[in-house]
Amino acid sequence: MAIVKAFKSIRPIEELASKIAALPYDVMNSEEAREMVKGNPHSFLHVDRAEIDLDPSIDVHDKKVYEKARENLEKMIENEEYVQDQEPCLYIYRQIMNGRAQTGIVFCASIDDYLNNVIKKHEFTRADKEQDRINHVDYCDANTGPIFLTYKEDQIASEIIEAWIENESKRKPIYNFIAEDGISHIVWVIDNEIIINEIVDLFKEVDYLYIADGHHRSASAVKVGLKRRKENPNYTGEEEFNYFLAVAFPDNDLMVMDYNRVVKDLNGLSVKDLIEKLNEKFVVSESENNEAVKPYRKHTFGMYVEDKWYTLETKDGIYNPEDPIKSLDVSILEENVLRPILGIEDVRTSDRIDFIGGIRGIGELERRVHTDMKIAFSMYPTEVSDIMKVADIGEVMPPKSTWFEPKLRSGLFIHKLK
Repeated sequence: MAIVKAFKSIRPIEELASKIAALPYDVMNSEEAREMVKGNPHSFLHVDRAEIDLDPSIDVHDKKVYEKARENLEKMIENEEYVQDQEPCLYIYRQIMNGRAQTGIVFCASIDDYLNNVIKKHEFTRADKEQDRINHVDYCDANTGPIFLTYKEDQIASEIIEAWIENESKRKPIYNFIAEDGISHIVWVIDNEIIINEIVDLFKEVDYLYIADGHHRSASAVKVGLKRRKENPNYTGEEEFNYFLAVAFPDNDLMVMDYNRVVKDLNGLSVKDLIEKLNEKFVVSESENNEAVKPYRKHTFGMYVEDKWYTLETKDGIYNPEDPIKSLDVSILEENVLRPILGIEDVRTSDRIDFIGGIRGIGELERRVHTDMKIAFSMYPTEVSDIMKVADIGEVMPPKSTWFEPKLRSGLFIHKLK
């Protein structure tokens, strides 16, 4: 039973929405963020990446950065770049990328659902990244970026939600713009109390929500909520700090892209030695006409080394098909290539490996091998059902298993904690 709560969103005025909306803070570094905001004083990166308005010598985790984030957010609200809905609402958020739409409900999720595993996780979080967002949420006293959730579509009478969406769609959306990357963002307000209550009741029938993207943001939001509970021992559970900002999409709407790997060296091996070792576990073949290999099915990999593309197909018996984790392609590559052959003991901490989201294209793998890397592996995308299977058994995916597109924009919805 998932708790869905309507809230009074603080959101951009219509004419500034496209200028304010920004990519999530964690898909770029400070330097890239400084470039992205040039000529746009309204960008939400001034809040989510507030170090861009400070001297570059200041550490990104310095207290001054969080104070600047709060100051910038308060200034945007004071300058009436934002308005707040007067009554609690739900919101429909539709994104269209390359003609493909995903449509979600924006609401506040319960920190108790997170703690009680009604909201399931599939990734470990890093303490330093968590602390950064804890500070950010705490200083801003707000959730500034939504958590990307999904649910099993067949658990909800989706035609009812679609009917509501169509009904809402007849009304003018509050936002409808195409971002600089060509992705459309369309938002409607659901301010009808009867419809809100029906959606809330529908989600009570959902057994679990799954975090698709935003494990650090959700963990941080929950920890700030728990901190507020300690500070307010007489809390009732209805206070805003008991909830955090989320968007839930049905699983069949989502697209997971490939998340590829590049490695700095061959661990002292020649290419001939490498292929000899790979032949023990894979059928290795050279790509016809040296075409780039983008795997078209599970358990198949592309490999690019010394200007040549190869296809690797797994041999029988090198993984357990019944094991939801061991049968993942990222696990197969890690356990049969990265660790035993290339000597990368821990992909989380090794500085010899890097990960490249599929949005950058196969050409980016070739570019990296021609510059600072030695070998690249192209992957078949992990499926949403794989994520759910792993989360359902209480386990976590290997690092860098999933790359979701399109990314949710930050700055379109803000949830104040009081």
